[in-house]
Amino acid sequence: MKKAMYSKGNQKQGLTPITSPWMHQLMEQPQIIQELFKTYGSPLNILHPKSLCLNREKFQDVFKELEVDGQIFYARKANKAKAFVAQALADHIGVDTASTRELSETLTLGASKDQVVLTAAIKTEDQLQIALENEVVVMIDNDDESKLINRLAKEMGVNARVAFRLSGFTFEDEKLYSRFGFDVDSFEDYITQLVGQDKAYTHLQVEGFHFHLDGYSIPQRSDALLQCIKLIRKLKNKGFEFRFIDMGGGILINYLASQSEWKNFDHLLKESLRQETAPVTFNYQGLGYWLEDGQVKGKRATYPYYNQVHGEQFLKEVLSFKTTQGKSLAELLNKEKLQIRIEPGRSLVNQAGITMAKVIHRKQDAKGQWLVGLEMNMSQMMSSSADFMLDPYVMYQNLEEEEAENAAVEVYFTGAYCLERDILLKRKITLPQLPAIGDIVVFVNTAGYMMHFFETEAHLFELAPNLVFTPKSHQISTRDFVKDADI
Repeated sequence: MKKAMYSKGNQKQGLTPITSPWMHQLMEQPQIIQELFKTYGSPLNILHPKSLCLNREKFQDVFKELEVDGQIFYARKANKAKAFVAQALADHIGVDTASTRELSETLTLGASKDQVVLTAAIKTEDQLQIALENEVVVMIDNDDESKLINRLAKEMGVNARVAFRLSGFTFEDEKLYSRFGFDVDSFEDYITQLVGQDKAYTHLQVEGFHFHLDGYSIPQRSDALLQCIKLIRKLKNKGFEFRFIDMGGGILINYLASQSEWKNFDHLLKESLRQETAPVTFNYQGLGYWLEDGQVKGKRATYPYYNQVHGEQFLKEVLSFKTTQGKSLAELLNKEKLQIRIEPGRSLVNQAGITMAKVIHRKQDAKGQWLVGLEMNMSQMMSSSADFMLDPYVMYQNLEEEEAENAAVEVYFTGAYCLERDILLKRKITLPQLPAIGDIVVFVNTAGYMMHFFETEAHLFELAPNLVFTPKSHQISTRDFVKDADI
């Protein structure tokens, strides 16, 4: 007997993702999902803004518990959808913008001057004029930006609200490198010599410091925050007033339900590279590892998908860090009357999106491997991680109710680019049966730095439609979905 149902890939030796009820609610409605594909095409990005609200509440609970003045700015670079910006503004938090369009669109959606910051890596005159006209705080990265912003502010007859981005913090006797920001060790001389009345930069209204460290070390963030507090103390004695320190994003999330599955995959990957077991990735791709003289070398080049300390607990540990005098960073921030700001992206849209695509063809290559072609391309499932390490789901139109052992099949999902490397997931996925043409593959938790970050229109492919899911009851319909572009 056959019936419509969905199944997670890799029931054994998999990487089981944490999921939310709304995701399963959708996968349990194949008829509605098929109607959406008929209307909008494939692939589809489904967005769930209420998940952002839940994540925001958890961060704010930490601020409340530690009794600090804290503010959240959603890092819009994580996802381009307007729906998340609208949700952030409705929740009375801010938005971190990194481009002219992000800035303009956020302001158009109703953000006030205190709900927006501009952190763009490259800042143009047009972009800065918009920021100055709307009294948006600009994070200054270098001296050329100081000169440009000061000149524009002088020409416009305003004072530019700014914060300075710092880097080069010392941690365990080593300097932490970043291509962004001013060297913290020389910044005191820089600001005292150049910023203020009768100095080179007379139109910069300094409000805070900003930093964002590469990687996910809690001790490094704590130490950098402490160094910023100490520098502010010195500069206060020289007439400067600071309102906040913004420690950026990089707050870890946990994608996976099982730590043992995460460790087991790493073990299997190394075994497969030594060819002690069957391949677990397409053509033995190492995901950062390689085999040399019979030994596996290198380091896995993926996001750390399993993390015991993540989200709000990550933030709490940073702020609870105690100095040698026994004072927590939260206590020091309060003593100096400083607001702590964070710019979460991935961790704010955790569980807030899925990507779905239709099966177009199935084939076996010269090695006998099953390749399942999906109507999407690799840029629509791409981040800086070497692979997306979550098992996908398949919505079958017809699935054997009693799964026969000989029906199980190992597959790789391939995309629409004319590139050998357009393999959507490099990991091998075992399914209860081979998907049929028209079946739907669902990649979960893709809102943060996956569905949009590297998406392109190569081959003149259309960008994937983004549908905002706002269910009004348990009985969902196509009316519960609106195009993000129409918000």
